[in-house]
Amino acid sequence: MSSFHPYLLDRRLGMARLVVWFVLALLVLWFFRTQILGHGKYQLQSETNRLRPIPLPAPRGLIYDRNGRVLAENVPGYTVSLLPGPEPVLRATLAAIASIANIDSAAIERVIQRAHRAPYQPALVLGDARFSVVSALEERRVAIPGLLIQAEPKRWYPDTAVVAHLVGYVGEVTEVERATRRFAMVRLGGLVGKDGLEREYDDSLRGSEGVRFVEVSAKGQMVRDAEAAANLNPVPGTDLHTTIDLGLQQFISKIFPPGQRGAVLALNPNTGEVLALYSAPSFDPNAFVGGVSAPYWRTISESPAHPLLDRAIQARYPPGSTWKLAIAAMALKRGIVGPRSHMPIPCRGGLQYGNRYFRCWNARGHGDLTLTEAIAQSCDVYFYQLGIKLGVTTLLEDGNAWGFRGRTGIDLPGEIPSEFPTGPEYYDRVYGPRRWTSAVALNLAIGQGENAQTLVQMVRLYQQLASDGRLRTPFVVRQAATSNENTSLDLTADQIAWLRRAMIAVVEEGTARGSRLAALTIAGKTGTAQNSHGPDHGWFIGFAPADKPEIVVGAIIEFAQHGTAVAPLVARTIAHYLGIEDKRFQNIRVAVPTDSAPQPFQLPPLLDTLAPTLPSIPRDTPILRDSVLPRPPTR
Repeated sequence: MSSFHPYLLDRRLGMARLVVWFVLALLVLWFFRTQILGHGKYQLQSETNRLRPIPLPAPRGLIYDRNGRVLAENVPGYTVSLLPGPEPVLRATLAAIASIANIDSAAIERVIQRAHRAPYQPALVLGDARFSVVSALEERRVAIPGLLIQAEPKRWYPDTAVVAHLVGYVGEVTEVERATRRFAMVRLGGLVGKDGLEREYDDSLRGSEGVRFVEVSAKGQMVRDAEAAANLNPVPGTDLHTTIDLGLQQFISKIFPPGQRGAVLALNPNTGEVLALYSAPSFDPNAFVGGVSAPYWRTISESPAHPLLDRAIQARYPPGSTWKLAIAAMALKRGIVGPRSHMPIPCRGGLQYGNRYFRCWNARGHGDLTLTEAIAQSCDVYFYQLGIKLGVTTLLEDGNAWGFRGRTGIDLPGEIPSEFPTGPEYYDRVYGPRRWTSAVALNLAIGQGENAQTLVQMVRLYQQLASDGRLRTPFVVRQAATSNENTSLDLTADQIAWLRRAMIAVVEEGTARGSRLAALTIAGKTGTAQNSHGPDHGWFIGFAPADKPEIVVGAIIEFAQHGTAVAPLVARTIAHYLGIEDKRFQNIRVAVPTDSAPQPFQLPPLLDTLAPTLPSIPRDTPILRDSVLPRPPTR
């Protein structure tokens, strides 16, 4: 049969028709799958190629003081970024704008690293661009592919160094921070609080970022903004209202001895509200906005004065004679002494205990004193004997019960715990069983030895003495959910009144008599903390009005040598807050040696230096009199 037979031709034609219809059916199915079923996917891919998402930072919540004055606000600022693209293109673009934006090779590498970490987000070039730089870049926008300039809210601290440690600062989130649950949702390049209130309350201050879309060409150049309907507006953060009195904070900064190191903390003793928290030296938090410069960072990070250290909550010092009020409170609570109690041995400049002579700060001695007089004159010999009467176990038990080995719980980040022995077993562990004696009580009784407290911890003790004896956790924004008001000194109202009268005598006729005011009765206590790195540190903690206290203020000044040098600073702070001023305090000066050591704030325990001699002292050595000429150690 011929291959061109009509039957065969018709058969081949039918097969061709089947093939054609099958191919057409496949095409229809493919087009249906692409155009109908896969419409969303391919539209998104198309839009992704055409549109670029641009994060819109949310304005951070403002921070106010108790009177509505601004501590931290937002001002207009500019950022310069580059849209995502191949690395060679980014490098070429960065090289083109390097001279205009004033960026070096190290900065270029940081931008490239940002682009690698977040390949679908704009790579930040300048976080806080000057207007002149922005103008110069705008003029060359056509020649710079992927250039993105945005007006964004910029953090601003009007009072800079005055509130630096209190408010803190903001900075770009790090990889380590993003690995934590708290900052896991913050995009790379986002700003978070780094210290102070900015850190503590970052979750509420930060708000929620928005997003806008821009249309780009095939070369990555921005063509225009996408439809406004596609954008998501940012949600501003929540404002923060604090208990701080900015006027008082500014006043403390003004009168604090220039060039010196230390801290001042003011509380409302009846509520625990922090009225002022100042640490010196300070730093400029505005320098961290948009990225801190390398020279400034080296200056503050390498400074021997450690300006980033908040000395109110992050530095420990021996409390010196300010601790004597704690010893007196322990003894009164346990009925060991009363306000008119005398010690067996009067002060003649020192006390012999075993084979060691423990000196009083007054080499001539104070004579026979009552407890009230011993507090007023800060007599070490009286408190040596009171420490022996209390005993090491009792002293450590009460100290731990009152929280002197921990944190106060103030709502600021970075507070370090105070140091205090847990109990007698501490000395067994450090020095070995039976290789220490009850002589350690003598050092602890005057605020030395194994005892290092933060300023906020010691101010909290005086807050209890200035109120009803109950402990109130210091707070700047809101009180802790777990209140400590059930914790108290366990003193009667009369005993607290006795201690207040003794502290009034400190100011009126004792070691702080140079700070008394005619129009105001202040109660307080001086303290001198021995410092193995140089001159002693000076303490003073006081409150007023003494009969019904409204404010308690504590201050520590490194290398001040005596607490008497610090008392006028506290007295003037109290007077200012209560609306009283005394012209005698207009020119406060604290005499501090210029050859002070650079790192005095963490001190080795004094007892370490006594350890070699302690093993030879029997535990129950009786008190002996001696007339060895003493060296004044503390006041």
